[in-house]
Amino acid sequence: MTVPSMPPSVSLPTHDDVAAAARRLAGVAHHTPVMRCNTIDTRLGAKLFFKCENLQRTGAFKFRGAYNALAQFSDAQREHGVLTFSAGNHAQAIALSARLLDMPALVVMPEDAAASKMAATREYGAQVVTYNRYTEDREAISRQLASERGMTLIPPFDHPHVIAGQGTAALELLQEVPDLDYLFVCLGGGGLLSGSLLAAQSLAPQCKVIGVEPETANDAQQSLRAGHIVHIPNPHTIADGAQAASLGELTYPIIREHVEDIVTVSDQQLIEAMRFFAARMKLVVEPTGALAFAGVQAFSGEDNGAKLLQGERVGVIVSGGNVDLPRLARFLAD
Repeated sequence: MTVPSMPPSVSLPTHDDVAAAARRLAGVAHHTPVMRCNTIDTRLGAKLFFKCENLQRTGAFKFRGAYNALAQFSDAQREHGVLTFSAGNHAQAIALSARLLDMPALVVMPEDAAASKMAATREYGAQVVTYNRYTEDREAISRQLASERGMTLIPPFDHPHVIAGQGTAALELLQEVPDLDYLFVCLGGGGLLSGSLLAAQSLAPQCKVIGVEPETANDAQQSLRAGHIVHIPNPHTIADGAQAASLGELTYPIIREHVEDIVTVSDQQLIEAMRFFAARMKLVVEPTGALAFAGVQAFSGEDNGAKLLQGERVGVIVSGGNVDLPRLARFLAD
C-alpha cells in the first residue's frame, strides 16, 4: 500500500494557510525571541531585528513546517508513518514531530551529514538510511522506500503544509515588529522564503523581502533572472542547509511573484557573520543560519561606506544553530 505525499493537484499555499499553521503550532513550537544589537545598528545605520530560530525546537525553523505537515495526516498515514530526505535540520524536525504525534519516521540522509544532526535524528526516534550525495539520487531512494513501506513522503521544502508552517516564523516577527522596511531570509529550496513572503504580503505589504543564498549555490538567483527554474549540480558550500540543486515547483512561483531580490554571499562572509553572532550576541549559529545576516551586510554596502540600509528597520531570520562543535571551533578560530 502506498500513501501519497499529497493530492495529484496541489494549490499554492496562501497567507490563510500560514495563519492556520500558526494556530496548529501554538503551544507546540517555541515562540522564539527577537533580539537586537546596538553594535551592528550603529555600523549599518539601521535598526536590525533578529528572529532567533536557532532557539527553536530541534535548533531550527524546520520544526514549524514538519509539525504542521504531520499534524494534518489521516489515521492511515499516521499508522504507516512518514519518510523524508534531508541533510539534517528537516530530518531532526520530522523525527521529533513524528515522535510527538506517535508515528514511525524514516529519514534518508547523506553519509557525510553533520554527525550531530544525524545523531539527533536517531535520538528523536527516526530510522536513518544513508546515501552518497554526489553519486546517488536521494529523491529516487526516498520514493522507492516510501512505495515499499507505504509511508508518506514529506519533502524538505516543496510541500504546501511545510511552506505554510515555515511562514509562521516571519508571521511572528511581523506581528511583533509590524513596520519593517526589509526582511532578509536564507534560501535553499525556498520553503522558508516562500512562507515568509506569504506572511509579509498580508501583514506588511510595504516590506521588501530579500532572499539570501550562497554564491556557489545561486540556483534561485539564476532562476529569478532566467524566468524559469534553473538546476545546478551538487553545489559546494559550508551552508549545508542551502545545498538544494533547485527551487521547487511550489516555492518557485511564490518567490518569482513576490520577492524583491535575491542576493548571494561567500563562505567567508558566512564565517564572519557566525563570528559576529558568537562574539557580540552570544549566539551559536550554523552557516546556513547566518545567511540572512551576511546578506544584510553585503546588501547594505558597508564595505564601501554607502550604508544602503541607512535609517531602515530590517528583519533578519536566524534560521538555525545546528553545527558540530569541532566544526564551529574551526570557523570561529582566528
